[in-house]
Amino acid sequence: MNINSLLNNIMGTVDTGINKATTKAKSSSIPGGFMGGAAAGGLAAMLLTNKKARKMGGKAIKYGGMAAVGGMAYKAWRNHKESQSMTQLSNIAPNQSFGSSTTPAVPEGSIFDLAEEKPTQQIENMRLILIRAMISAAKADGHIDTIERTRIEQQISDLGINAEEQRFLIEQLRAASDPITIARLSESEEQATEIYLVSMLAIDIDTAEERRYLDRLGDALHLPSDLRQNIEYEVSYIQAP
Repeated sequence: MNINSLLNNIMGTVDTGINKATTKAKSSSIPGGFMGGAAAGGLAAMLLTNKKARKMGGKAIKYGGMAAVGGMAYKAWRNHKESQSMTQLSNIAPNQSFGSSTTPAVPEGSIFDLAEEKPTQQIENMRLILIRAMISAAKADGHIDTIERTRIEQQISDLGINAEEQRFLIEQLRAASDPITIARLSESEEQATEIYLVSMLAIDIDTAEERRYLDRLGDALHLPSDLRQNIEYEVSYIQAP
């Protein structure tokens, strides 16, 4: 299975996936409705409404796909650790933000190095987990009914990926949207940070179901409140116009 190919179809690089969908949406050339977005930009646009596609693109177009995800997750986690250290030293408020708005370079070979061209098995496994997390979160508001799921499955068959990859995506599409199951895939706070971040990217929090999904996911991942705030700040920043 070419996991990097799957990620490109979901998150995209400058010319693919969600970024392609966003570019078309912003130029107003995207047809109206759910399937208009699907035709324009790969799996992410299939799963998300046009409004979500536009927001999810944002500054990610400049940074590019999973490299941006790893960088944002690393920054949120690093600031959380710095905040913990400073709190112990000077007893300041634990949710104080540190560092600049610049996304730092991730440590090479770390779990945050999601764009590594020659990834370790751990990174490959993490990429699959993030795909599962994004698809599960994108379904949290229940907007994908049986008819739309059938249409999406047809679009998946047209993505140009192999049969194994198609089966994997369709299995995830048909699986229940369950934050507890997704949380159980995490083995560390660093992985939990990435899972929560990509889930936030896949959700436009405008329904009670989506807010409840994220709250349950954060609780099940045992994410401290200040780390959740850091993650939400990074996502809000990258989605800003």
